Amino acid sequence: MDHKIDVLSIGDVVTDAFIKLLPHEAKIDSPNSHHPLLCMTFGTKVPFEEAVIVNGVGNSPNAAVCFSRLGLNSSLYANIGDDKVGEEILVSLHSHGVSTEFIFVNKSMASNYHYVLWYGADRTILIKHEPYKYQWPDIGSAKKPRWIYLSSIGDKAKHIHEHIASYLEQNPDVRLAFQPGTFQIREGVSKLRRIYKKTEVFAVNLEEAQIITKSQTLDIPKLIRIIHSYGPKIVVITDGPKGSYASDGTTIYSMRNYPDPQKPYDRTGCGDAYTSTFVAAIASGEDIITALRWAPINPMSVAQKLGAQAGLLPKQRLLNLLSHAPQDYKPKEIAKV
Repeated sequence: MDHKIDVLSIGDVVTDAFIKLLPHEAKIDSPNSHHPLLCMTFGTKVPFEEAVIVNGVGNSPNAAVCFSRLGLNSSLYANIGDDKVGEEILVSLHSHGVSTEFIFVNKSMASNYHYVLWYGADRTILIKHEPYKYQWPDIGSAKKPRWIYLSSIGDKAKHIHEHIASYLEQNPDVRLAFQPGTFQIREGVSKLRRIYKKTEVFAVNLEEAQIITKSQTLDIPKLIRIIHSYGPKIVVITDGPKGSYASDGTTIYSMRNYPDPQKPYDRTGCGDAYTSTFVAAIASGEDIITALRWAPINPMSVAQKLGAQAGLLPKQRLLNLLSHAPQDYKPKEIAKV
């Protein structure tokens, strides 16, 4: 059949208020620990450098914008309030070519609004998810997507996962990419077993992979094999500066990062950019080798600008950067599954 939507992204949408802290007004305590502390003076007024509002972001909205930039017909399922923030979210998504026909407006409720404490190239985000009454949309056969991209969604949306699993079981030609958010990771594999079993592409970072598998091992091939056992056909694990890894169920590959043209400005959304670019390649008919070569380019670009979406590249620009990549910019076989 003729699919009207290439990728339907599912997850929460928010507006981020970036508050750029002055270098001398804050400091990082225990910088080499697993979870360093951002420290500021308590009980006083703290000057900041600037504040920037970024509308229509979040794991799934960022992915939806990425899909649109890379030439795919992109739509988003999310919830907003009937306020000014919600109106601005819709305007922002439309401006990026993302269809909003599956966005529910919740009467007399606020839209999600987060505060981002921006210090150096990293950030600490103060989050609050509004308690929407999540309802599964009536997609209909005319709007059936080729892919569903599922990511971070509030804990009030537990039941949505059962609807998604049922939809995928009833429509086996629709493929699922799953980049679990905090709540979905906390839920564990057993509660989302139907989702894991239907997943075509599964993507997490190393720390998330350890939590999901309940393993502290740094042996990435071992983590990948465990995740494959849950059902996903393609498994992707990113490891920050060390690059990324992916498996098609037969071979496990490692991939270096694309070189930064200059020091990163803001790393917000780099994980979303990587995963959605990888999925976009697969959804465009490319193989896992090509997906691994595409995926690191967008996060490199995103890190050069403020926020998760400003640096997302159109397809031709991405392919141009790929053509100018270093000689060793290619996946390496490191193990068999």
